[in-house]
Amino acid sequence: MRTHTVLLASLLLAQSDFAGAASPLYPSRPITMILPFAAGGQTDAIARIVIEPMRASLGQPIILENVSGAGGTLALGRVARATPDGYTLILGSQSQFVNSGAVYSLTFDLLKDFEPIALVASSPYLILAKNAAPPNDLKGLVGWLKANHDNVSQGHVGPGSGPHLCGIDMQNKVGARWTFVPYRGGSQAMHDLLGGQIDLYCTTPGSSIQIVRGGQVKAYAIAGKSRLAAAPEIPTVDEAGLPGLHVLAWHGLWTSKGSPVRSSANSMLRLPLPLLIGPSAAGSPTSASKSRRRSSRRRKHWPRFRRQRSRSGGRSSRPRASSRSKCRTMRHRLQPAELRK
Repeated sequence: MRTHTVLLASLLLAQSDFAGAASPLYPSRPITMILPFAAGGQTDAIARIVIEPMRASLGQPIILENVSGAGGTLALGRVARATPDGYTLILGSQSQFVNSGAVYSLTFDLLKDFEPIALVASSPYLILAKNAAPPNDLKGLVGWLKANHDNVSQGHVGPGSGPHLCGIDMQNKVGARWTFVPYRGGSQAMHDLLGGQIDLYCTTPGSSIQIVRGGQVKAYAIAGKSRLAAAPEIPTVDEAGLPGLHVLAWHGLWTSKGSPVRSSANSMLRLPLPLLIGPSAAGSPTSASKSRRRSSRRRKHWPRFRRQRSRSGGRSSRPRASSRSKCRTMRHRLQPAELRK
């Protein structure tokens, strides 16, 4: 697989990156990296790429701990309560650091309880369908969804997650409503898509392109403004018939607020990330924070969290007015500069 080099701004590479650390020999013990989803998805794949050079540079093991559930807010709570000493990190996305504030009642503050370390990667979503889906292109999919929306299901990895917002945006563009099915992680959702238990799923190319090329699922379009260099055969939504459906996923490395991390990164770690992850988007803590600001300004999503039945008969809760107001404040204050257009 072709690779390109992404610069990951890491404040964990040397003692000097931690001002006022309790021990001059940081790190003197293993570091835990929390992942907010089950193993096997895109976040898990990125983490396994990132930790190898970190281990070599730091001389300490990086322990991955998957804490899935509640849209990643359980993982956020784990980090928010951790001792702010630089030994507990979280690799998360806009699903956790922006969207969760509009969906869940949180016991912590997304703005005040976390410290950004680096923006790691970004990528637009792919619109996928099970192999048995009748449409062969995006225009055909739009017509099929309008005619069969009562019998269509789409997977996501929790209310307010990127795949969920991608689905909501699709519904608004298509002008129809269908059923959402929540999963604890992307690997479970992809498993059910492959098995035909769900009809649609939005996910990033890094975790799905080989499955697409193997003919196991259908890929209708990339939800971005340009085609992927590694998969130029897949058209953009603008080209394929659903213009304006631009949904970007980003991943950043964060830690507990108060950890002795410098506000800017001088040490850079060169990571060979797959080209499929997306354009070079790694950057400093400031970049990660700006990326969150950009995500949080996507105001069009939040009023459209309608109560919808899942297959199990439950309902997803519509955000309360106070949650939406809080999220608008977040959008005003908060997402990385590299992702701004």
